[in-house]
Amino acid sequence: MENLLEVRSLCKHYKSFSLDHVDLTVPAGTIVGLIGENGAGKTTTIKAALNVVRPDGGTIRLLGGDPADPRCRAGAAVVFEDSYFYGGLTPRQVSRSMAGICREWDGDAFDRLCRRFDLLQRQPLKEFSRGMRMKLSLATALARHPRLLVLDEATSGLDPVVRGEILDLFLEFIQDEGCGVLFSSHITTDLERVADQIAYLHRGRLLFQEDKDTLLEELGVLRCSAADMATLPEGTVLARRDGALGASALVRDPAQVRRLLPGAVVDRVSIDEMMQFYGGGEAK
Repeated sequence: MENLLEVRSLCKHYKSFSLDHVDLTVPAGTIVGLIGENGAGKTTTIKAALNVVRPDGGTIRLLGGDPADPRCRAGAAVVFEDSYFYGGLTPRQVSRSMAGICREWDGDAFDRLCRRFDLLQRQPLKEFSRGMRMKLSLATALARHPRLLVLDEATSGLDPVVRGEILDLFLEFIQDEGCGVLFSSHITTDLERVADQIAYLHRGRLLFQEDKDTLLEELGVLRCSAADMATLPEGTVLARRDGALGASALVRDPAQVRRLLPGAVVDRVSIDEMMQFYGGGEAK
C-alpha cells in the first residue's frame, strides 16, 4: 500500500520540548487519527511534515517527494482549528482569490460544497458561526482536489451535528483509495467513528501507531485488587493506576485475563481511556 506521508526518526528541539525520533505514516485509503495530550507534539509534527518548520533530524516523504518541493505540497491540503480568511471576505471572494493563486483550484467543486454546507456565497465570513467557518475551510481545502488532507483539531468546539457532517465528508474523501487523511483531534469519539489507525504521541515520542479495531479488540480495562493483578503473566499489564478501592490497568488479551481472574471486571477500552492510562498511569 502506498504511503502518502512517511515520517522517519523525526526530531525537533525547542528550549522546553523535543520531538524524539517520531515515526508516522499515512497509507493511501486510510484515516489516521493522531492523538496526544496538549503539548505532546502533534502540531509540530504536522508542521514539519508540511515544511512549515525545519526538522533537526530524520526524513520526511510527502506524496513520494520532498515536502520542500512545491509540487509535492500542492497535493496536500491542511485545515487548522479556525478559519484563516479575513472576516470581510465572502465565500465568492474567497473562490476568486484562490483561483488566482492556486493552479489546482476547482471553483465548481467549491460551489457544490458551499451549497452542501448551506454557506451563502455573498455572506461575509465575520457573520459565520464557528461551524460555518470550519465548513468553509474544508470546502476550500477539498476544492483543490488534494490527495492528502491534514486536519489539526478541525472539529474542536463544534456541535455534534456539524461534526457528524464533517466526519461523513472524510469518509467520502477516502473512497478514492489514492487519498488519505491525517486527523489530529482531542475528540476521541470522532476518531473511534472514522479512523482506520491510531497514532499516539506522548511527550514528544510516538508510543504506537496501530489499527484502531485491533487496539479496541485486543486491549481492555481490568479492575481488581493489586494482589490479583500481580498474578498476571509478564507483559499483560501495559499501564496501571492504584487507588483506595483497588487497582485498574490497561491490559492485553482481555479474554485471557477473564480466564485467569474470573472474579475481576474486564471492560472494553476506549481511546480516551488509553490516553488516560498512558498519560496519567504507571506505564509498563
